[in-house]
Amino acid sequence: MVLSSIFIFVFIFNLLPAFAPPTWMVLSYLQISFHPNPFALALTGACAATAGRLLLAILSQVIIRNNLLSEKTKASLAVLQQEIENRQTLTFSLFLFYAFSPLPSNQLFLAYGLTSLKLRLVALPFFLGRLASYSFWVFTASEAVHHLSAGALKSKTFFGGYFVLSQILAFVVILVFAKIDWAALLKTHKVRWLK
Repeated sequence: MVLSSIFIFVFIFNLLPAFAPPTWMVLSYLQISFHPNPFALALTGACAATAGRLLLAILSQVIIRNNLLSEKTKASLAVLQQEIENRQTLTFSLFLFYAFSPLPSNQLFLAYGLTSLKLRLVALPFFLGRLASYSFWVFTASEAVHHLSAGALKSKTFFGGYFVLSQILAFVVILVFAKIDWAALLKTHKVRWLK
């Protein structure tokens, strides 16, 4: 499979706000099925995933923040935005740590887009973390291919009950994120809801 096709494929998956299979799983499957250069596959995947997630954050800002959020919600998120901008090293570290994990990041970038923070704060740590984690999964898949058959992977498991439930729960978390009174939480450390 050509790397440019893989880039487009992974980019589209990472542009989806929900119900896409995890990128590390897709890359592992591609490694087992087509045997591309593992580092080239991991690098292509990390570039495509980062580009897709950044565009997802931009779309979250343009579509949701600019058209669907109330002024009160935007003002609340502005307080959180200022707090994050004041702690850029912590933001970099948290995104890097999160990107090392196999956890889905679509809702994270949706929420980030709602704050209208600069994407440069998260682009590099996300790329570095995903490059490292995808390299691990792709090289692991490359080694595992000697012990497992490609037929052992079943695509229907991508959309099992747990996966669907986790995606729905993640959207609930985004709704809660937008309804928190961030000024009250950061000042009093008590959760209050916007009216």
